[in-house]
Amino acid sequence: MIDRIALSTLALLVAASPAAANRVFVSNERGNDVTVLDSETLEVIGTYPVGARPRGITISPDGKELYVCASDDDLVRVFDPETMQETHTLPSGPDPELFVLHPSGNPLYIANEDDNLVTVVDTKTHKMLAEIPVGVEPEGMGISPDGKVVINTSETTNMAHFINSETFEIFANVLVDSRPRFAQFNDQGSKLYVSSEIGGSVSVIDPATQAITKKITFQIPGVLPEAIQPVGVRVTRDGSRVFVALGPANRVAVIDGATDEVLDYLLVGQRVWQMGFTPDDKFLFTTNGNSNDVSVIDVAAMKVVKSVPVGQQPWGVVVAPN
Repeated sequence: MIDRIALSTLALLVAASPAAANRVFVSNERGNDVTVLDSETLEVIGTYPVGARPRGITISPDGKELYVCASDDDLVRVFDPETMQETHTLPSGPDPELFVLHPSGNPLYIANEDDNLVTVVDTKTHKMLAEIPVGVEPEGMGISPDGKVVINTSETTNMAHFINSETFEIFANVLVDSRPRFAQFNDQGSKLYVSSEIGGSVSVIDPATQAITKKITFQIPGVLPEAIQPVGVRVTRDGSRVFVALGPANRVAVIDGATDEVLDYLLVGQRVWQMGFTPDDKFLFTTNGNSNDVSVIDVAAMKVVKSVPVGQQPWGVVVAPN
């Protein structure tokens, strides 16, 4: 007979055991590689070559494919995130900088800065599905939680373009402040945040009407206004907190997701660019391009808990799903 006490003890031990750590992938623009961190120990696991000038980086919903924009190679390189061996490449057009995956994992929507197009690629067949003409110098990419609307921001045209994800047609254009860099929906699909680097603001847009409902601006004591340059934006899953990377201001702004008011500024590394949450929203990782490190933010405490050296000029970051 199986010992019931032993079974009970085993069950308690399993329940009490810590969750498996996630891998954190950081693209190093100047180093031409990706640094991998352990999300629990916050230590570097390894650094791997990934092609010329890697910037945008994302991972498939099942965690089996890591996508990297190799900007100077004019393509997207795809890796096995466990081994960091390249499995194949995807066509992208010239100078891919940022991209976004459909929530299902297919297709991939890529901003090609040099030819004013968004390229749509089937991640299964590796074939190009469409090229969508957008504004001048497209960069930021976002997608609604239901996968129906893709957003592209064009730096020189100063617009957020609303694209039907199935027909690949633009159905709305929203003028925002100068040099829009990033587009991020909240998980509820009720708000879209578009950062404007030179304009120094974040536009809050109602996705249903495409109307700007608020412009968030930033004031940091002792920091010149021209140094406050919003770039990456991330929103907690419950929508309660919005984090904005402020570039050479070396700060991350914390915003109340209900009121869109600034709550705090967190001091991080130099030239903070992009950010990524762990799946449980416990930590937020920021890439600091000029100090060659990653800052780790405890989301609940709204506090920076560690700085981790990575490669040369870290640019993008993504955390593997559970």
